[in-house]
Amino acid sequence: MKKVPIAIEDFREVREQNYYYVDKTKFIEDILNDGSEVKLFCRPRRFGKTLNMSMLKYFFNIENKDENRKLFNGLYIENSPMMKEQGKYPVIFISMKGITASTWEGALKNIRDKIFKLYNEYDGKINHILTENENKIFNKFAGKESDEEELKTALSFLTSLLYKYYNQKVIVLIDEYDSPIISAYEKRYYNEMRDFLRAFYGDVLKTNNYLKMGILTGIIRVAQAGIFSDLNNFTNYTILNNEYSDCFGLVESEVKAMLDYYTIGYEMPEVKSWYNGYSFGEDEIYNPWSILKYVQFKKVKSYWVNTSGNALILNMLLASNSTVFDNLNDLINGKDIMVYINESIRMGDNLSPNNIWEIMLFSGYLTVKETLSETMFVLRIPNKEIQSLFKGLFVDAIFRESSNVGSLVQALITKNISQVIKSLEDVVINAISFYEIKNKEAQNSDKNLRLCLNNHSRSKELLDYWKNPYQALLGGFLYALDDYYIMDPNMESGYGRADIILIPRNKSWAGYILELKRANTNDIEKEAEKAFNRIEDKKYEALLKKNGVKDIVKIGIVFDGKKAVAYY
Repeated sequence: MKKVPIAIEDFREVREQNYYYVDKTKFIEDILNDGSEVKLFCRPRRFGKTLNMSMLKYFFNIENKDENRKLFNGLYIENSPMMKEQGKYPVIFISMKGITASTWEGALKNIRDKIFKLYNEYDGKINHILTENENKIFNKFAGKESDEEELKTALSFLTSLLYKYYNQKVIVLIDEYDSPIISAYEKRYYNEMRDFLRAFYGDVLKTNNYLKMGILTGIIRVAQAGIFSDLNNFTNYTILNNEYSDCFGLVESEVKAMLDYYTIGYEMPEVKSWYNGYSFGEDEIYNPWSILKYVQFKKVKSYWVNTSGNALILNMLLASNSTVFDNLNDLINGKDIMVYINESIRMGDNLSPNNIWEIMLFSGYLTVKETLSETMFVLRIPNKEIQSLFKGLFVDAIFRESSNVGSLVQALITKNISQVIKSLEDVVINAISFYEIKNKEAQNSDKNLRLCLNNHSRSKELLDYWKNPYQALLGGFLYALDDYYIMDPNMESGYGRADIILIPRNKSWAGYILELKRANTNDIEKEAEKAFNRIEDKKYEALLKKNGVKDIVKIGIVFDGKKAVAYY
């Protein structure tokens, strides 16, 4: 039985170590038949970009060509006329993954380290044919001694040396080209990174007489970087293109063959609802990472969402307006949204909150349901895996430092009431200011609280209760408990509407009724007791009893600024 290639991105390792491999070698033939000299492929993370780039490296590389040829035995490309191109060119393969330093100086060091490794692949091999000056420059790169300006020429200079040594033009493979750009944007040195990469990439891809072909992968095309602006023979292939639509990710026949091989094909319908649903051009695509993890553990759950950085999306959410949240609310509730999409994303100071749709689409959190025009699309959440992500994504956006959902769940299940109250008080302390509490006008414009409201399927009703910011705030936060508790704010029960009812999904757990009040007097303890008595008088427990919950905890909570006093 072949091994499951979890996180194995080296093509040689996959082929030699008996890992299961989905044959994507037609990608090689398509690339060679493609007339463009420089190609950019934009796909979400973990959709097979790095493995495909590794495959290209082993196919084209003039080094070890005879050994590399064996890697393609039995695969599609072996019988293609394009097999004559195997082992014919020097190859530069560099991954820009992992350049995540918090400062520009640190990022530059990361890049210098990558160039050091790249040059040391050839150190001692090609030096004897270089001039004295070429050797001097080579040694600076190979010794981590190059400055910023010299680093910009590192790739283009290496192509000239390899052409001189092999007498063949060079294929340049740049994996995750946009990773350092996105990281730089998040960490506030975008301009420095943009200007550097404009030269670093541009020098090797533009008017380079030593270049045979350039292939880049990434998630998004960054328009402002200016990397591709002067390229006459450049094509950008995104998920909106029909070309190469089945080269990244898995189509249904590939998934079915894999599940049948591991004798779990009977689970296909459930697997489809969880991991299918991505539209790449004309093909419907499964998430390959999640499929492999499912094959490994044979359990349907969210796998992919934990592999991708959400920082950019979270930052954009915090800067977004009510229209964005209305659309997000529709998506959560299974509805479609119609949005404008530009395949070239302008970052820097020009990154608008509305660009969140482009980021989420190209990052794999949304997919195209219908194309209305070249720029207008109907988008939807692709599958159950991504649907589950949205439960926690909004809570993370607001409560990054206080969203210890795990400890709250434990406290609720074990009936540790003091810890429950402390957790709720911590949410208020960390996520709402005195100004937001006291100033109604500020409350009505506050994006963080609106995020909570729009996070819930009954947002319209919640907005009617905006006068109680604590209820809105905690309602948004408690939505993250959805795997354990159904959270109902203002649900009709007994003789009225309780502020918040938590219905346990396991009926052996305790259910909770929360009555939340703003302090009106100095006797907060007395007010908390009144809030508790309201639960009793209105018989709010009726809904929980109707749902078969026998253990019911009633808590009256009064907030005075950020201080909470409870009676239970």
